[in-house]
Amino acid sequence: MKFKIKKTEGYTSQIGHLVSMMNYARHTTLNAVKGLTTQQLDFLPEEDANSIGALLLHMAAIEVGFQIEIFEDRAPNKQESEKWGAAYELGNEGRRQIRGNSLDFYMDKLQQVRNRTLEEFQKRDDEWLYKERLWDNHTSNNYFIWFHVFEDEINHRGQIRIIRKMLQGG
Repeated sequence: MKFKIKKTEGYTSQIGHLVSMMNYARHTTLNAVKGLTTQQLDFLPEEDANSIGALLLHMAAIEVGFQIEIFEDRAPNKQESEKWGAAYELGNEGRRQIRGNSLDFYMDKLQQVRNRTLEEFQKRDDEWLYKERLWDNHTSNNYFIWFHVFEDEINHRGQIRIIRKMLQGG
């Protein structure tokens, strides 16, 4: 991996820069969880905390939510909400439902979701990236919204690193 924000083949200039940043964020996330066992992925540092596995699936769920909202211009339907709801919301349902999965399970989910994002980005241009839209009752644009996807990942990666240190005893 090169540590540069750069044009990425197959994408317009600015979308390529965004993809480059998203790729780096994902690379560092995957390094943060490398080698973890199912038991470690399920570890809860406190009763009301989230496990590393839940945080990984949450990253995928957030990206799916934005795919639906931004690429399809709609809210998730009932089936999508049932499939991704616990991972999106976390909390008690996340703790109850997101357990017993291997690291490969989470890595596959993250990659499947990201593949769709990358395919959709290839269909769009830089003008689309700067298109303004209302998001969370604020004027925003597609660039900021997709920045927010990997910003959320980076925040949760910080939590993952803290939990991993707890697993290692400090």
